[in-house]
Order: sequence, then C-alpha cells, then structure tokens
Amino acid sequence: MTPFAYLKNTEKQRLEELFTFLEFPSVSAKSEHKKDLNNCAKWLSAHLKKIGFTSKVMPTGGHPVVYAEYMVDKSKPTILYYGHYDVQPPEPLDLWKSQPFKPEVRAGYIYARGATDDKGQTFCHIKGLESVIKTTGTLPVNVKFLIEGEEETHSENLPKFIRKNKTMLKADIVVVSDTAQFSRTIPAVTFGLRGIASTEVFVYGPKRDVHSGSFGGAIANPVNVLCSMVAQLHKSDGSIAIPGFYSKVKKPTAWERKQFKKLPFKESAYKKALGISALHGEKGFTTLERSWIRPTLDVNGITGGYQGEGAKTIIPSYASCKITMRLVPDMDPKDICNKLEKFLKKIAPKSVRIKVDKHGGAKGVNVPTDGPWLDAAAEAIKIGFGVGPVFMKEGGSIPIVGDFKEILGLDTLLIGFGQNDDNIHSPNERFRIRDFERGCKTAAALPDTLAKVK
Repeated sequence: MTPFAYLKNTEKQRLEELFTFLEFPSVSAKSEHKKDLNNCAKWLSAHLKKIGFTSKVMPTGGHPVVYAEYMVDKSKPTILYYGHYDVQPPEPLDLWKSQPFKPEVRAGYIYARGATDDKGQTFCHIKGLESVIKTTGTLPVNVKFLIEGEEETHSENLPKFIRKNKTMLKADIVVVSDTAQFSRTIPAVTFGLRGIASTEVFVYGPKRDVHSGSFGGAIANPVNVLCSMVAQLHKSDGSIAIPGFYSKVKKPTAWERKQFKKLPFKESAYKKALGISALHGEKGFTTLERSWIRPTLDVNGITGGYQGEGAKTIIPSYASCKITMRLVPDMDPKDICNKLEKFLKKIAPKSVRIKVDKHGGAKGVNVPTDGPWLDAAAEAIKIGFGVGPVFMKEGGSIPIVGDFKEILGLDTLLIGFGQNDDNIHSPNERFRIRDFERGCKTAAALPDTLAKVK
C-alpha cells in the first residue's frame, strides 16, 4: 500500500481524530483554560506515540511544549516541524453559526476554532508522516516535532525553551504550516513574513470622569485628544508620519516584483470578498506589496468614556488604544516602539499625560530563495496538490521563525494549506476538507523530496 492509498483508507478516521483535537478549548490567552491546554498537550503527545514517535510533554514558564522525534539515521537530513496547539479566544460567540469547540462540517468545510490556525495544518503533517511510517515501516529523514501552546500570546516562553534545548532541537531545516495558499486553485511557498511591534497607548486627563456641561470647553477630553493623535500617525499619501520609521526599509527587489506580477490577483475580487468599495494604502505600491513587503501601523482597538445604553454626559478621565505595527526585515521592534512613543509625546498637548506600554514584538524574516530546500518543498506541493506552487510573501507574523534563525541558525520552509478566507482569528473559522486532504498528501510527499537535499 502506498502512503496516498493509506490516506484514502483512513479518511474518516483522520477526520474524527482531527475533531477530537479541535474539541479542546486550548485558549492560551485565558487562564481559565490552563487545564484544557495541558489536556490537549497530553492528548497530542499520546497520539504521536501511537504513530511511532517518541514524545513527551515538556514544561515551560507558561503552557507546555509537545516534543516528539523519529530518528532514523544521523547521516540523513533532520527536519524540525513546528506548530502550535493553542488557539485564539472564540469571541464574539453570538456570531458563530455552530459552537467553536464542537467541530461541524458544512458545505465541505470543517468549522471550529483552530481548524486552520493551527491545529488543522499541524495535523496534516502528523497524518502525512503517519502514512509513510505505516506503509514503508520508516521515514527517509529524521523528524522532530516542536508544538507549542503559546503562539497566540506571542510565544513568550518558547525562545528561552529553544535556547535551553539547542542540542535536542538540532536540525537541518524547519517546516512550518501556519500560512495560506495563494488561492483555492493555486498553492504557494511563502518566502517572507512581516514582523510585528505591539503597544498600548494611554491618554490621561482629569483624575475622574467629570460633567461635560460643567467642564466641557475648559479642559482637554482624552478621547478627543487620542483621536487627534491617531489621525496624525499617517500622512495624506498613506505613509506613516513617525520620523525615522522607514530608515531601515528596503525597496522591493526586481525578483520579488517579478514573482508578484505572475500572480493572478484581481483587485475587484479582493474588494468584493472584503465587502469594501475602494482600497486604501501607501501610494506608489501595489496592493500585494502593501500587504506583504511594506510596514504598517494600525489601531486594533480604542476605548474611552461611557459606551453603555443611553446617554451619559461626561468627559472621561482617560482613553486608550492598542496599536500594532507590521515590520519588514531589518526593522527592530524596540526601536520602532521607541520612535512611536517619542512622536506621540511630541504631538500630545500639555493638557494631557501620555503613557505607552510596549508589549514586545518580532522581526520580519526572509527565506533564502536560491537554495535546494525551497525547490524540494515546491516539488512536494506539486505532488500533493497536483499543481506547482507560486512564491509569495505573507503580511502576518510568525515570531518564532526569527528565533529559529537567530538561536538555531535554521531557515524555515513556510508551506500553507489554508486559505485567506478561512476566518482565522474570527468567528466561524474553517478549514476546507479538500485542503486538509491535499495538505496530508503534501506532508506525505515532503520527506522524500527533502531527503534528496544534500
């Protein structure tokens, strides 16, 4: 029996096992789910053992890591697979058509929190490798799994874990499936990710909420001030107004722009899918370039004053907003956060007090495009999907990819099995069953193609 035949024969079983994995409410952001995360890690480790891996649940300063390995021969390449078993909070719950932790199939999609990000994609590799082990008795490469439980809370403890276990994690290349295909019919290899810098800005006014009639016009309103300051963060051409923000930003290379031009991207379809009438962004760059290789600054949420039912005529004592900035390679998160803080304090009126909390970040990364690993990944995708991939970049961030390079000296192959409209981080997250199957096939083919790399 071939690995693909094994996958066909176990189709129902694999789906049931994925459903079990998805049923764990492994929300790393909420302390109330600590037990659920531990139980999920234990289940995953036991599942890997059942396949033939040696596996253990290893503690960190937060939620545990699942480590597993299948060592064949030290002379063969060693592949380190990374994934995460934690998921985003499911709220707002009222927008889900089915319960987030009770997986349901509708119109060819699996609906559940974590379906694509990242349980479903990680499970593709586990099942693909299982199909090779069960049909050939071994693997053509050495395999290690590192599956964490804190990716959705910025992988706070994983870099320390990696530094502590450098020998255990020694490998030749990392494989990560936490990105998307280019479209439903076009698979992709991602060769770059943006980094991120995260902050929260507070504007303080009077020491308590005060009557807007008695004090309005005489003192600064923190909400008004914050909105004014946020409006000054961008120039009229869509660029970011912070001095020095672009000092480390490089222009797109000719090779990058050539790859992007090959992609069948239609702005009309893009707008329709998002339900918007017009696009917006930095002048002088295409939509894909704005999304993948240019830095950004966005307010993710803004809070201040009374927001309940009816009216409450006050000037609030404070207002706040959360800001994230997507970074391109060579931009340093700490430097960018410091520049933001300096600019905000410069433009703030003396009638308020400003505080900026910096929540960390990660640098952007590029994957070398001229080596054999990328070709091997492309070959496996062609086998699994029946069509060769395009090469693209991704606007999102996977901070640990930078740590793999910095700490272990390893490049990462970014092979996405999901779609950009899979509603990750949103209600009704989903994973198309066809993509799950193609992901498993690609994962079954990948060991053979990677084994050829010398």
